[in-house]
Amino acid sequence: MRPMQPAAAPTPYVPPAEGVGRNMLLLVQLRWLAVGGQLATILVVDGLLGIHLPLVPMAGVLAALVLLNLLTLARRSRWSDTNLPLFAALMLDVAALTAQLYLSGGARNPFVSLYLLQVVIGAILLNVWSSWALVAITSVAFALMGPFHRPLQLPPTYASSLSDAFLLGNWINFVLAATLLVAFVTRIAANLRNRDTKVAQLHQRAVEEEHIVRMGLLASGAAHELGTPLSSISVLLGDWKNEPAVRRDPRFAAEVDDMRSEVARCKEIVSGILFAAGEVKGEAPTRTTLRTFLTATLDRWRGTDPARAAFDDRLGPDVPIVADRALAQALTNLLDNAVEAGGRNIALVALRDGAMLRLTVRDDGNGFADRILSSLGKPYNTSKDRQGAGLGLYLATNVLRPLGGTIEAVNRDSGGAETTLILPIESLALEKTK
Repeated sequence: MRPMQPAAAPTPYVPPAEGVGRNMLLLVQLRWLAVGGQLATILVVDGLLGIHLPLVPMAGVLAALVLLNLLTLARRSRWSDTNLPLFAALMLDVAALTAQLYLSGGARNPFVSLYLLQVVIGAILLNVWSSWALVAITSVAFALMGPFHRPLQLPPTYASSLSDAFLLGNWINFVLAATLLVAFVTRIAANLRNRDTKVAQLHQRAVEEEHIVRMGLLASGAAHELGTPLSSISVLLGDWKNEPAVRRDPRFAAEVDDMRSEVARCKEIVSGILFAAGEVKGEAPTRTTLRTFLTATLDRWRGTDPARAAFDDRLGPDVPIVADRALAQALTNLLDNAVEAGGRNIALVALRDGAMLRLTVRDDGNGFADRILSSLGKPYNTSKDRQGAGLGLYLATNVLRPLGGTIEAVNRDSGGAETTLILPIESLALEKTK
């Protein structure tokens, strides 16, 4: 039979990262299109339509845009898709468009509506405050293009006069369109980001549950392999106890009894591993009360040392429940963690908080590192060096999740740590009490 290998830690899900400057490169591509479009428009208007434009300053604006693109591409590795660089790039595009409009009729130029393109791009790529700042800046620029611009001498064929009322209405139309675009596009973008976050969380949970399944398979295989030898040892120890030589020597008899107790304990641990691997309800559930369940769990963990941990009972009236071995195993893991963290004064505090049950393990040990608290409940999140460490809080988290519970952990001001399991009492209560 091939030896079973320990289950590997699941690979955390990482959303696809944006490339360095990917959005900045998108602005570069749009800027190339703007340069080509403006150049074609200038050539058509000045060459074919006979409308004389100030070619030198307008060509200078185009040259500035080309230079900006070349500098951006040359320093591509240093650009990032953070808010301020993108906002600055869009502001330069707005400035270039404003300069071209100033040189070609101002607000009377039909291409003044191109400000909306910058507004839409900003609403998609920028933070909310930057998007609204872009709306305000383009609205002011549009308004200034009315009285301040270089007049165009139009041929009689194309000459027309736009009233001030028309220009004012056109400006109001622009402000209204820009405001609505930013309001709805930013809201849609936020909804998409929230959706992506939820998808990433669901993917992470699926990875963790897949890891739990692998652990369950490993635990089942271990229980199957260890069950037979443990049963054989138990039978042999029973035979030894009846041997005359052992019965005549009280010391041998006591040692055989101790070995039988330890073998029984090993079988109980193997059984508990199956529940810790992710099965929420155990086989043949037993009816008991909440106080009895917690006391029995703590007594099993204490063993022969009653002073190993204190029990602070704040439950009030007792509640009939179905004993949940998975919850007992999770609680045992937290007590073990308290000991491994150097805790000497350990206490289990049981408190009813309305419909919720709060089970808190307090200790005076070394406490949690900040990186552990920031990723609480993740597998192999530990400060221990040994392989396979860091599963206590992870398993407790996965036991509580189907029960509708959560886990919290903090460092105490007086030293040590405090880990709390919070779950609805209804998840444990007998059907008739729900």
